[in-house]
Amino acid sequence: MDWQFLGETFVSLVSAIPLTLQLAATSIALGAILALAIALCRLSGIMVLEWFARAYVFVFRGTPLLVQIFLIYYGLGQFPEVRHSIFWPFLREPYWCAVLALTMNTAAYASEIIRGGLQSVPFGQIEAARACGMPRLMQFRRIVLPLAIRQALPAYSNEMIAMVKATSLASIITLMEVTGVAARTISETYRAIEVFIVAGAIYLAINFVLTRLVNLVEYWLSPHLRQPVPHHLAAAAAPASALEGDAR
Repeated sequence: MDWQFLGETFVSLVSAIPLTLQLAATSIALGAILALAIALCRLSGIMVLEWFARAYVFVFRGTPLLVQIFLIYYGLGQFPEVRHSIFWPFLREPYWCAVLALTMNTAAYASEIIRGGLQSVPFGQIEAARACGMPRLMQFRRIVLPLAIRQALPAYSNEMIAMVKATSLASIITLMEVTGVAARTISETYRAIEVFIVAGAIYLAINFVLTRLVNLVEYWLSPHLRQPVPHHLAAAAAPASALEGDAR
């Protein structure tokens, strides 16, 4: 094992991490918004919206992400209407084509996760909110959505990890993220094993940090699952003034 070559490869691949993170973060953020809209369409009870959501999920979950990237990057430019539209300055760029494909793909999977989270909210919580006189939008914002996020977060974290790994497909359309730089290095050195070991270690480190962050968010959203503070520790941490007030 050539450790000097591994170190040089690591330095070259680290320079591509910002693009990988940018692709993943942008597609996950936009995909979450689109997924919420699709999940709400699925649960709306309106036939047209429900069937649109079903068709969207069926198409994007049933076809490979690589094919979707090719269709967006190579296929949309075949239509004169697209080339002369206001969207062409974005669609002719490989970065935005990759973001669009990743966003639409993750939205299909995430919408089912979010739909399951929304359906898992106890109806008693909604009835209690109605009894307090909350408007429908406030019910959704303060009761339904926080509980749904808490329920869907463990499954959604898997989708986030999958999207970080899916950014490697962006190298197919000339984007020099981690896998793109690795492929270029292999074409120059013909040392595939060492290069891919370093690339795999980088993806592993990114996903490790991501899982830790998701666990922190899940812990923050689940106060009822935290261990209660022992009574003697809570008494020791209480302010002296509070103890004096109790003594009086």
